[in-house]
Amino acid sequence: MVKHQPLQVYERQLCLSCITGIYGCRWKRYQRSHDDTTKWELLWSLILLFTFCLLLVWFYFWWEAHNDYNEFNWFLYNRSGQWSDGTVPILATTAAGFTYIAFLMVLALCHIALGQQLNLHWLHKIGVTAALLTTVVGVISVNQTWGQEWDVIPISLQATGPFLHIGALAAVTALSWIVAGQVARAEKTRFQVVVMLLYLSVLLGLYVVPLYITSPCIMDPTSLKQRPDVIGHQGAPMLAPENTLWSFQRALQMNVTGLEADVTISVDGVPFLMRDRTLRRTTDVGRVFPDRQMEDASSFNWTDLQQLNAGQWFLKEDPFWTVQTLSPREKHHIANQSVCSLEQLLKLASFHNSTVVFRLRRPPSEHPCYHSWINDTLQAVQQSGVPQSLVMWTPDEHRAQVRQMEPGLIQTSVEKQGPQSLHQQGISRLLLRYNQASPQEIRNFSESNINLTLHTINEPWLYSVLWCSGVSSVSSEASHILKKVPYPIWLMRPDEYCLMWVSADLISFAVVIGIFIFQKYRMSGMRSYNPEQIMLSAAVRRSSRDLNVMKEKLIFSEVGNGVGGAEELYVDNGYDYYTNQGISQ
Repeated sequence: MVKHQPLQVYERQLCLSCITGIYGCRWKRYQRSHDDTTKWELLWSLILLFTFCLLLVWFYFWWEAHNDYNEFNWFLYNRSGQWSDGTVPILATTAAGFTYIAFLMVLALCHIALGQQLNLHWLHKIGVTAALLTTVVGVISVNQTWGQEWDVIPISLQATGPFLHIGALAAVTALSWIVAGQVARAEKTRFQVVVMLLYLSVLLGLYVVPLYITSPCIMDPTSLKQRPDVIGHQGAPMLAPENTLWSFQRALQMNVTGLEADVTISVDGVPFLMRDRTLRRTTDVGRVFPDRQMEDASSFNWTDLQQLNAGQWFLKEDPFWTVQTLSPREKHHIANQSVCSLEQLLKLASFHNSTVVFRLRRPPSEHPCYHSWINDTLQAVQQSGVPQSLVMWTPDEHRAQVRQMEPGLIQTSVEKQGPQSLHQQGISRLLLRYNQASPQEIRNFSESNINLTLHTINEPWLYSVLWCSGVSSVSSEASHILKKVPYPIWLMRPDEYCLMWVSADLISFAVVIGIFIFQKYRMSGMRSYNPEQIMLSAAVRRSSRDLNVMKEKLIFSEVGNGVGGAEELYVDNGYDYYTNQGISQ
């Protein structure tokens, strides 16, 4: 018996099968197609691209917002009344969503590079839709509750912009392989022109982006000012319970030059340190005074406040995920902390010759000290014996009266004003959130002899940017981290940056030209075809079902005893193998 050889020997293409199978559930060879992608699938490809870009920005936002995670959790606490780390579920879902969408984007690019038809599976379409809607809801929620945090993106670009530009340039340069292949295979001139224009527009845009990148860290190192002083915001709240004596002692161990606290006045006129309006979060008031845990902190007298423990909550909640790094001795100190008075803080600062800045909260109108709150605070300052030159006075109420009574206090404003207005009011220092002062404004305040302090600075990259901007001091919850930053993370001369920029552009341009030439040479003399279509195309169009059956027979048939040759497969399906013509019906 004569054994006929098959028309086509098919090699296993596991990589291609995985790519098309995972993306569109097209695991079998006959399910794949080199036809043009339908308009519906093109729409889904655009939705996938938009979702990827949105998630990329969202992921970058939360990555850079790490500086303010504690602020975000505090906002959530004020709204819900329950303390929890709300960043954990957000980071988990963002990382999972971004990884998933990025994986689909890679698969889509592989389809384009291999000339495969895009056909996103319906389960992936549901996943893309869920990721898109979830991200949109997250963006809207942040915009409504924490809108000021969006400023972290342009500020962070001052530190990451030059390097993100190099990364984006490398990615777009790598895409030239796919673009060149598509242009070389395309038969329509209009398609080639559109693709080339889009790609070149993006590429040229990246080439000139550095013209619009500004960073204070691109400067002459000889003009770098001295290292900004670090003020311990609420002490060292990452290492000890906030606003406790041990927290301020830990901050002083990290070589801070000042201490910052939040002050409330008790019902008997004793200023004490407390950030929240109630005592529920940072004390055991629910155990000692269960019926009063929802009352304002200022409604307690100093005797009652001294009965509360202000450290055990820190060991239990672990707000900064740092408890496991503490020694048994430190944990013992923390577990025995009590509510700290302003006088105790001032005595500690006086002993270490450290500056003190505190935010004073006025008690409610029905409070006995509603009218005397300024005098009560000044009395605590006098009783502590601290030199007036170490105290930064921030309340705007009765500032003129305070200046007359205590002329040595450092008058400090927490409201943004121009240098001229500050001088008219006799104010020499300004305390602002870091997003309220641009590099140019920082220089203007410095030239006007206004000492500017920005809060809250916890990340080395942000500290480095402000250092290069010329800020004189920062307030930080992470003094132990900033202690390890003896020099800006990066500093580059303008001519060095220009050389890096031009070199990157020239290398990218040379690589793109080389890839286009190679792809044109590689595709020359070749036609964009599918080997299956050479055997299966017929003059008479077949139904998709008959064609699929025919492909399966051709691919999976084996030549053996009792099995006909490949010619029979064609004849069975109404196709003349020798004449390449359909058999007349």
